[in-house]
Amino acid sequence: MTTDVFLADCSARLAVDLLSHTWNVVVLWALRNGPRRPVELRELIGAISSKVLTETLRRLQANGLVDRHAYPGAPPRVEYQLTELGRTLLAPIDAVGAWAVEHGDEVMAAQEAACAAARAPSE
Repeated sequence: MTTDVFLADCSARLAVDLLSHTWNVVVLWALRNGPRRPVELRELIGAISSKVLTETLRRLQANGLVDRHAYPGAPPRVEYQLTELGRTLLAPIDAVGAWAVEHGDEVMAAQEAACAAARAPSE
């Protein structure tokens, strides 16, 4: 990797931007086992509003990571699923998740120490 890899017009920067949005990663991971309707995604994910889920699905669709399939009939039914490109992000997401499980306590301890230091009176 070169030192210029994270410039704004670089592909690596694009990947970091895609993965840095919390809901992108969560929705991609929620779709890993196959197509889901929006209501199923909300139940699976929890703590995500319909508006935020819709925005996230549209963003992922615009980036070629998710496909939307509308079924005819009443009431209308819509499902979302990962594209082949979207599936290529599952391994990196899994790797980041494994890192978080292994090192999450250390990160939280560092955050708590930083907060405690910020609250401590200056000497």
